[in-house]
Amino acid sequence: MWPWTHAAVGYLLYIAYARRLGRPLRGLPVLAAVLGTQAPDLLDKPLAWTVAVLPAGRSLGHSLLFGAVVAGLCWSVVAVRLGRPAVALGGAFGYLSHLLVDGLGAVLAGQWADLSYLGWPLLPLPAYDTEPSFAAHFLAFEFDTLTLFGFALTAVAVLTWLWTVTHPTHRDTDRGSRTLRR
Repeated sequence: MWPWTHAAVGYLLYIAYARRLGRPLRGLPVLAAVLGTQAPDLLDKPLAWTVAVLPAGRSLGHSLLFGAVVAGLCWSVVAVRLGRPAVALGGAFGYLSHLLVDGLGAVLAGQWADLSYLGWPLLPLPAYDTEPSFAAHFLAFEFDTLTLFGFALTAVAVLTWLWTVTHPTHRDTDRGSRTLRR
């Protein structure tokens, strides 16, 4: 999936969660969610494609094992020490949504073995068709169904964000007490 699709899904999932709990829909937790959506690729792609430290563009950062360790460290630092549990939770939403979106194509195609990167290094990585480079990744871009769906989700996320920041009800909610911002 493409970065904008990851950001859109993470944003939409986090604000649905925040709205359900009556939390503000802007601020550091939302930013953490959006940044968390990019973390697996920002780790794996350069380390696999540029310096060849990792075996593939979906390996360490896309592993649920690594994610559990990072989530535990983030929770202990951001939530406990800094007192910002909503920020830690936003980042976790973003990170996990990235893994969910990356696995969507394999799930829809019934290719369960292609999800083995989620268990790396305990499971072998699936074989990838694309040459491991940024250029090859961009040259393989095509307007298939999932890409078009990603553009549609991105449009929904942008419109939702615009509505959230301009609608008076949400502006008033954001000016609430300091505890709501955590």
